[in-house]
Amino acid sequence: MTTTTPARTDVLVVGAGPAGSAAAAWAARSGRDVVLADAAVFPRDKTCGDGLTPRAISELARLGLDDWIRSHTVNHGLRAHGFGQTLLLPWPGPGPSGTGLPAYGSAVARTELDDHLRTTAIKSGARAIDGIRAVDARLESGRVAAVIFERAGDDGPERFEIGCERLVVADGVRSGLGKVLGRTWHRDTVYGVAGRSYIDSGMSDDPWISSHLELRGEDDEILSGYGWIFPLGDGSVNLGVGTLATSKRPAEVALRPLMKHYAEQRREDFALTGDIRMPTSALLPMGGAVSHVAGPNWALIGDAAACVNPLNGEGIDYGLETGRLLIDVLDEDLSVAWPTLLRDHYGEAFSIARRLAGLVTVPRLLPALGPVGMRSDWMMTLALRWMGNLVTDEDRDRSARIWRWAGRRSVKLDARPPFS
Repeated sequence: MTTTTPARTDVLVVGAGPAGSAAAAWAARSGRDVVLADAAVFPRDKTCGDGLTPRAISELARLGLDDWIRSHTVNHGLRAHGFGQTLLLPWPGPGPSGTGLPAYGSAVARTELDDHLRTTAIKSGARAIDGIRAVDARLESGRVAAVIFERAGDDGPERFEIGCERLVVADGVRSGLGKVLGRTWHRDTVYGVAGRSYIDSGMSDDPWISSHLELRGEDDEILSGYGWIFPLGDGSVNLGVGTLATSKRPAEVALRPLMKHYAEQRREDFALTGDIRMPTSALLPMGGAVSHVAGPNWALIGDAAACVNPLNGEGIDYGLETGRLLIDVLDEDLSVAWPTLLRDHYGEAFSIARRLAGLVTVPRLLPALGPVGMRSDWMMTLALRWMGNLVTDEDRDRSARIWRWAGRRSVKLDARPPFS
């Protein structure tokens, strides 16, 4: 970490989560001068399920972290519960009817994961500064010339700026800097409302992550969401709940009481002990439901660009991917190149995913369709692949072709396609 604040850099990355750290690492490896700035002091916590799908594992391997991730807990797939059924759904893995992604996943607390990714960026050559918050941007002829930061000082907040040739905005779901630059979140399509906690468990080494697709409230009503339990291999699990909402059908649920209720429901089955701890919650823009994601020399990536899976709330894989993909077009006019790349890479999948997720918010639809789906191993295996973002551009099997076909038709029906 740098001890002095540079006046200028080639690439300024604001936000040192998975997206920002990946972007900083790839930019530094390409030979650019890079500064990675974050408002927090690392290590720091982050509201998240901590799950790493095979797509995230693939991106970590690209960064050279495959041995590091294998030193943590490894899981084989999803144990899906609901409507009187329990199904074991392995990750598809490589093969003619699978995908080009690894056949395993993991779960690492964000306190550790983000700190390690930031360290990876530093080892790649980026200069990191923490404890500074981006509060404004100085524009010249429509381009970002510098970002204005604040940090705590003995006599009150101190303001200073860092000039840049290129700006990468990776400051998360709220994206304060993105708002300054014109980012707008549209809530007419589905978004997530999620809460996360930790609790001790005798099944911390369970080789399966678990999801309860029949999430019930304290009055035994079925909610439009799911609960999860992800083993961390350290004597604890990440336990959380998430619900889906739109501006027409907002979520009306108190997350912390719901997490406690969910923990009590699962206590015996998962050998949970003690109370939940470190509960946090967040709103999640999903499926590219933001506009103005780039300007001539700046771009939003990861959560800031609403690159979150509408079907499962996963965002780490998209953060790592967008951090890498941006570097390939960094020297172009980003106001054109970046939205185009995002739409080409994610637009169809996000469109159909948020359309399907939106159906879950319709009252009485989930109780009607849930039992039908859970009675079919074949249907749920397809759902795992689609919901888990486990279709790559190279996959040519039938389920991949169906997913892409549905995506193309879904985009044509969108009043506002992803990233527009």
